[in-house]
Amino acid sequence: MRVVVVSGLSGSGKSVALHMLEDLGYYCIDNIPAALLTPLISHTARSTDSTYERIAVGLDARNTAAEIATVPKLVAELKKSGIECEVLFLTANDEELLRRYAETRRKHPMSRPDVGLREAITMERDLLEPVMYAADQVIDTSRMGVHALRDVVLKSAESRQSPRLSITFESFGFKHGIPGDADFVFDARSLPNPYWEPQLRALTGRDPEVIRFLEAEPAVARMIDDIAAFIERRIPEHSGANRRYLTVAIGCTGGQHRSVYIANRLVERFAARHPNVAARHNELTRRAQ
Repeated sequence: MRVVVVSGLSGSGKSVALHMLEDLGYYCIDNIPAALLTPLISHTARSTDSTYERIAVGLDARNTAAEIATVPKLVAELKKSGIECEVLFLTANDEELLRRYAETRRKHPMSRPDVGLREAITMERDLLEPVMYAADQVIDTSRMGVHALRDVVLKSAESRQSPRLSITFESFGFKHGIPGDADFVFDARSLPNPYWEPQLRALTGRDPEVIRFLEAEPAVARMIDDIAAFIERRIPEHSGANRRYLTVAIGCTGGQHRSVYIANRLVERFAARHPNVAARHNELTRRAQ
């Protein structure tokens, strides 16, 4: 039996993630009281109905603080009992959440006449902090549209079929903020910048002209070697701690040239030894939306 607990901030995309899991054949239940999580799993685990072989449960801020605080222990107990249980936590930065709420005109579950939207978001972050720290995977959806998030959830579901560590190299631009889901962050802003070459400015780290420019710079190759060596040494530590996901973020100023190129080269290098390796380009996704 496999259980995925989907939690996160209101407006971060929990419903999208649950719907994607439902499309993948999971039996989905949204907004369950945390206190009912163990009885629910106990009931479905005894069932002979194949419908309950894979379950996804939505858990959000409509629980009390006391109920939320019990979630890490409940998940640990489920794992000890032999049930494959994983916590997927979705987050986004405040400005993006404010923008989404302004567009949808929805009411935040923690807002009150005397509590504004920004304060409600802060209160929710504090409330759900125990779940976030217990999460097996944190996904920052600040730069993701619906299709990009569905793709990330799909790749996460596929990686669950393998006991091996899933590694994601993501590129980003520091001017847009550091991704909230990164385990390690590396700064490529010290490297020569293709942006200052007029003929390369509109291109990306995927284009042959930019690739040739960066391959001609010895400092770029040295940084790739250094990052690869560092991450390679961390993989046994993550695997030994039963971590299923490792996210490595590489940033440059705009997230368009250097970080994209480096992330792709790292994927090529690690894919030879680690089957579950992928790239994610936050700012390129942002531009495509």
